[in-house]
Amino acid sequence: MSLKPQALLVMNSGTFADQFDSTRLDRLAGLVDLGGQPWTESLDTPELAGRLDEVEILITSWGVPHLNAERLERMPRLRAVFHCAGTVRGFVSEELWDRGILVTNGADANAIPVAEFTFASIVLAGKKAHVLANDARTCRDDWRYATERGELGNIGRVVGVIGFSRIGRRVVQLVQQLQDVTCLVSDPYADPLQVAAAGGRLVTLEELLPVSDVVTIHAPALPETRNMISTRELRAMKDHATLINTARGSLLDTKALEAECATGRITALLDVTEPEPLPADSVLYDLPNVIITPHIAGSLGTETRRMSDAALDDLERYLAGKDLVAQVMHEDLGLSA
Repeated sequence: MSLKPQALLVMNSGTFADQFDSTRLDRLAGLVDLGGQPWTESLDTPELAGRLDEVEILITSWGVPHLNAERLERMPRLRAVFHCAGTVRGFVSEELWDRGILVTNGADANAIPVAEFTFASIVLAGKKAHVLANDARTCRDDWRYATERGELGNIGRVVGVIGFSRIGRRVVQLVQQLQDVTCLVSDPYADPLQVAAAGGRLVTLEELLPVSDVVTIHAPALPETRNMISTRELRAMKDHATLINTARGSLLDTKALEAECATGRITALLDVTEPEPLPADSVLYDLPNVIITPHIAGSLGTETRRMSDAALDDLERYLAGKDLVAQVMHEDLGLSA
């Protein structure tokens, strides 16, 4: 009989193929006993009944079902869930917390590509690259249109970061590469000293919006942050400013954004929308000053393996009785994505 704890991978088939190549499966098999069926999409098939009785550890990712009381009853020995993706909101339950089951996630690892995508967007926004590329489709006679979208360049810019989250903090750090940059941060829960250490300055949202050349959103999607950027906030932005959203579409009031962007006064770079995708008749699709990408800022393809590696690192720590790096605490869910 194996002395290793019994473990099971639970995620959809595409995610399993992306996140667990032979190298990572071999590493996992060196840490736990994967039994005769290492992976499943469902926890409800009769064939799994005997297996679930023994499982102590779940390795999860996109597609994991909700771990409700009924499913947890079938896993009486479950002690820990190592999630190889970002938020755990979609599958955790009160019953899971009540049982004292440990949970980790890959939010820190997933923050890396989102911050990289955002920084690249900020640099391109300084040159109005996305919008001018759209203008080029209709302005074919000469390049005079390049002067009609505001001042171009990335020196001396003011970048406003809404939300000093894992991603927001990384963005603040990355923009320090720009010459003579001023980075303002709005977050009611942030520590001014930590913001300053990253290279930013903590201000109110009312102070940030009118002076920022680029505003990028990194707040969590909570009931109190829904439509936090609406008509008043959009109108407060300076002319020719760029608004970037790689967080959640619900943070932006879509109707208000449609109205403001229709004036041509500001630019919007949207990797997330509300709803997602937008209705086919949304005016945002046809505006040259609006760029929409299909939720690609986060980990995709080979990038997702970074989250697998982080989960396996914490699994090693768990088995060695060491402190974990990415543990999710129940009380922290109210302030995180």
